[in-house]
Amino acid sequence: MIDQATLWTYLAVLLGFVFIPGPAVLLTLARAGKSGTKAGLAAAFGIAAGDLVHTLMLVLGLSALIYASATWFLVIKYLGAGYLIYLGVRAFFDRSGAGQDVAVEDVSMATAFRQAVIAEILNPKSAMFFLAFLPQFVRPENGSVAGQLLTLGVLFVIMGTLSTVTVACMAGPLGRIASRSARSIRWQGRAIGTIYCGLGLRLALQER
Repeated sequence: MIDQATLWTYLAVLLGFVFIPGPAVLLTLARAGKSGTKAGLAAAFGIAAGDLVHTLMLVLGLSALIYASATWFLVIKYLGAGYLIYLGVRAFFDRSGAGQDVAVEDVSMATAFRQAVIAEILNPKSAMFFLAFLPQFVRPENGSVAGQLLTLGVLFVIMGTLSTVTVACMAGPLGRIASRSARSIRWQGRAIGTIYCGLGLRLALQER
């Protein structure tokens, strides 16, 4: 059981952290702006599902194994970077909706969710964040370490989801307005593609 002092400190740190425009916020912003609020919400929950996987990996000790193996770290890092760049290139050259006067849903909610889950799971930096950040708030004297890690991870997912859901709800309507002209649609695709490619290159160039 996590003591109240540690819990409130953790929540205060999270509150400042999850609303900083990081990869999760940018991915949600990109998806909501291009495909609407529903797709943005699907992406937000996809990121949450990916973070739950990272939490379970931490509890089971898999994150530590990945971090210890330079080969596995590189494999996962480049798979994640390649996937983000692939999504970015597709968005950049996407011509769906060109010449139309109404907004076009670029992807379904299921596709947005799946892409977000894959992108988050294939980001070893997320795994390393959980490995480095969460254990700082674990106190062995408070009982099961695995239970404390699981609680901290779930709280992180909840707070992060509140952040990305807020972004999706704000970006969706703005994206729909911008999508009323073919020219806006083309520029949206280029902007979204640039965000995805930038995140992919950033991940590829990062060190452990």
